[in-house]
Amino acid sequence: MKRITVYCGSNDGLDPMYKAQAYLLGQTLAQRDIELVYGGAQVGLMGAIADGALEQGGKVTGVLPNFLRNKEIAHRKLTELLLVETMSQRKIKIEDLADGIIALPGGYGTLDELFEALTNAQLQLHRKPIGLLNVQGFYDGLVQLLDTMTSRGLLRKNNRDMLLISEDIEDLLDKMDRYEAPAGSKWIGKN
Repeated sequence: MKRITVYCGSNDGLDPMYKAQAYLLGQTLAQRDIELVYGGAQVGLMGAIADGALEQGGKVTGVLPNFLRNKEIAHRKLTELLLVETMSQRKIKIEDLADGIIALPGGYGTLDELFEALTNAQLQLHRKPIGLLNVQGFYDGLVQLLDTMTSRGLLRKNNRDMLLISEDIEDLLDKMDRYEAPAGSKWIGKN
């Protein structure tokens, strides 16, 4: 993987570990020579991950809708900032640029981006590994819901298994490196 998209909150959250892990993930990506692609803001967990990567000499590409440029305060030190018009264009661009995707703690936007990426993988529009960094058990409830959906026959196990989960950055990146998309019908999208 040469580029990883990270979805995360534009707020810090109440647990300081969220910001610390976002920063550490940014550092780790840069140390592994993996470019960070993210939402382009300098605030919240988004800013922390960009700062971590940049302070280690990493490349960071932000994708930000014009209408959020001032609201989210665009990060001014990025390697590249791409401006788009809509949130939908942002999601498409961010997913297209990356070889893999990670979700950190966040709110509605993070979940929207994560589930769109998972849905696109389920529909075989891409084969990218998708990881969930479960910082301090933030996503335990979501993982339980996914397991319930699977046990009740609403989500196939091979689709449930597309979401790679770990509380440890290195472990999650290693799982993503080893990931092989589920066997199935012909892929209709790009890798």
